[in-house]
Amino acid sequence: MKVIQFYKNESKLIKKAIQHNREAQHVLYELYAPKMLSVCRYYIKDVQQAEEAMLNGFLKLFKNLESYRNEGSFEGWIRRIMVRESISFLRQKKTLVFNDDLIAQKTATSNNINSEIEVAQIQKLIDELPEGYKVVFVMYAIEGYRHNEIAALLNISEGTSKSQLFKARKLLQHKVNKLNNTSNGTN
Repeated sequence: MKVIQFYKNESKLIKKAIQHNREAQHVLYELYAPKMLSVCRYYIKDVQQAEEAMLNGFLKLFKNLESYRNEGSFEGWIRRIMVRESISFLRQKKTLVFNDDLIAQKTATSNNINSEIEVAQIQKLIDELPEGYKVVFVMYAIEGYRHNEIAALLNISEGTSKSQLFKARKLLQHKVNKLNNTSNGTN
C-alpha cells in the first residue's frame, strides 16, 4: 500500500477525512479494513456477511468521524463501531438468540488443553456456538468488555451475560476436549 507522506500523521489523516477528502478516507479504510473484518468475523460466521457489516461500519464511521474526540486510540474507536454494527447485523437477521436452557451435552470439567489447535480450528469451534453464546463469549473473552457493558449493548441482564459466557466456555471446553481426543486417536 502506498501512503502519501502527508498522511503519516494519523490525526492529520483523520482531519482530512472529516473534510470528506476521499483519498484520506481511502487510506483510513486500507489501514483498518483487514483488522475490522477480523472483528466482524468474530461475530458473524459467513465471511461475506461479515464484510457487509464491516462496510456498513465504515459508512457509519465516515458519517460520524467528526464525533471522534482524539481520546483513546482511533483503532479502539473504530473497533467499537464494528462490534456494534456486527451485533446490529445479527439482530436484523434475527439470529441473535439468548438461550437460558442448560446444555444437554455432558461436558468435561478438565481445563488441561494439551493440543496445538490452530486459529482456524478455534474460529470454527467458536462459529459452531449458538449465536447468543458466541456473541457474549467474543465480547468478553476477545474484545474485553465487562458483563455490565455487554448487558447494556445487548439489552440483556448481567446475569444472562454471565450465564451465556459460562455455557459458551463449557461448550467450547467440551469441543476442544473432543477435538483433542480425536486428534490423539483416543476416540
